[in-house]
Amino acid sequence: MTMKLFDAHCHLQDPRILNLVPRLIQESLDSGVVHFAVNGVTENDWHVVKKMADHPSVVPCFGVHPWFIAERTPGWLDTLREHFVSTPSAAVGEIGLDKGSMAKHIDFADQVDVFRQQLELAKELKRPASVHCVRAFGELLNIMKSVGPFPDGVILHSYMGSAEMVSELAKLGAYFSFSVFLMDMKSQKAKKMLKSVPQDRILLETDAPDALPRSDLGSLVSVEGTPSIPLDKSKEPDSNDDAEASTGTKEASALPKESLNHPANIHIVLTYASSLLEISEEELARLSYSNATRLFSYEGSKVINDI
Repeated sequence: MTMKLFDAHCHLQDPRILNLVPRLIQESLDSGVVHFAVNGVTENDWHVVKKMADHPSVVPCFGVHPWFIAERTPGWLDTLREHFVSTPSAAVGEIGLDKGSMAKHIDFADQVDVFRQQLELAKELKRPASVHCVRAFGELLNIMKSVGPFPDGVILHSYMGSAEMVSELAKLGAYFSFSVFLMDMKSQKAKKMLKSVPQDRILLETDAPDALPRSDLGSLVSVEGTPSIPLDKSKEPDSNDDAEASTGTKEASALPKESLNHPANIHIVLTYASSLLEISEEELARLSYSNATRLFSYEGSKVINDI
């Protein structure tokens, strides 16, 4: 029996792959990926995510990513609310805080204001929120404490924080989603952090079309459906820094399709994370799928918690 997997965070609305999405989804479904949480990042792509929600496997998510807050319109929050009214299956995301080099030109106080409003909306709507956090975990924890707790969940996407913070974040309702950026951490540090996460809060993701794995743990699947060449680390911003690595490679639009990630590569994340946890791939697949279906089976969702 094929293992069921749930890609807890990706960006299939990305214009670099949009015309290939039907095929990418089918290839991923054939490999056992049952659902895809597709995260919008700006008002400009919410309509694409909404249309993509017509596919039964896609969980739409709407939010303003911290890198794009300067692009928001004066009525952005009302527009966001309207999208949730018209799309009851939607979750919140991608939202967050970023003090890394990719966001050094973006006012952090403005980031905090936009993030807090979206986090409050997620709590009001009783939907999970997918959160990007780079070098701002102290601020994130303080805001979560003031707005939370979050019984409907907060997904810490591509989590690269410390093991020491896991307990406090988990008490507030956090789930911890892991991508190939785990491979950018020292293995012992990654193992300690991963093992500190309660098993009922572990999620897996690809962040596709970003975060192409650099691994010999399995055959990479490219957006063209053939083995792909991993991104050169030297082309990624501050790739030698654990916290910075969690930003992904959104700036990679100039790279060829051969450098883009396919959601079917979640199997490589599964292989690596299970090795760190010292459990079988089948067990981690079961755990992460169960956690994701529970989290995303809120009122109005198309996801059925059948575990």
